[in-house]
Amino acid sequence: MTLPEAYRSQVQHIQESAKFQPDSGYRQAVPFPGYTLITPPAVEASENSAFYAQLQDYQQQLLKLSVDSDLIVPVPSTSFHLTLADLIWDSAYRDACEKNPEFEQQLRSCLAEIFQEYQQSIASESQPIYWQVLGLIVMPRAVGVCLVPQDERCYEQIIKFRRTIYQNPQLIALGIEQHYHFTAHITLGYFGEISSDLDRTNFGTMLSQLNQQWLLNSPKFLIDRVELRKFDDMTHYYRQSDWPSLVISHF
Repeated sequence: MTLPEAYRSQVQHIQESAKFQPDSGYRQAVPFPGYTLITPPAVEASENSAFYAQLQDYQQQLLKLSVDSDLIVPVPSTSFHLTLADLIWDSAYRDACEKNPEFEQQLRSCLAEIFQEYQQSIASESQPIYWQVLGLIVMPRAVGVCLVPQDERCYEQIIKFRRTIYQNPQLIALGIEQHYHFTAHITLGYFGEISSDLDRTNFGTMLSQLNQQWLLNSPKFLIDRVELRKFDDMTHYYRQSDWPSLVISHF
């Protein structure tokens, strides 16, 4: 995904994201509600502050690449996060709430139980979980950076956590299912208006050149906490203080 030929190929297939639409001259986030399990957003993640500061600089460089200011719609740097398990969103979320008025409460209490059991199962494992940026990743409707585990143990811990979530019978009964393989990434922006005269080949080359930075300096990202967060669109992820959260590693 981070090789020059991957960028050349991917930019041929990029599409406008429906999650941001033009409004009064600017692209605004449209309603896209749901729940997810993520690391604390950048604005709250003091242990990863240096990592996120570097990512914010990188986002600015990425935005300068686009000849058309509307090509990449940046997400707020305060909302940068790593998704560990998508839960439910958009029409599936709306349907679940409509059919079951207790859905949100049941989801929260179910996750609280899972987190508590999982916490006990990893009590003896005190080593920190580190992942690091491998490079830029171009997705069909978004662009970000992808992360790789520091070692096999760091990988296994996260995969074990995801398995615990997606194989839980109570969550499955609530309509929670795994839709994607795990591609660890932090989204920096979504594609907006893609001009018909966009020089895709040149754009791919510029992305490849920007990506060279990570080969020289790949900061570590500490995965220390997983939280249940709600979102109304792709710019803000929030929670109440009594919602489930899991301390997954210490540093």
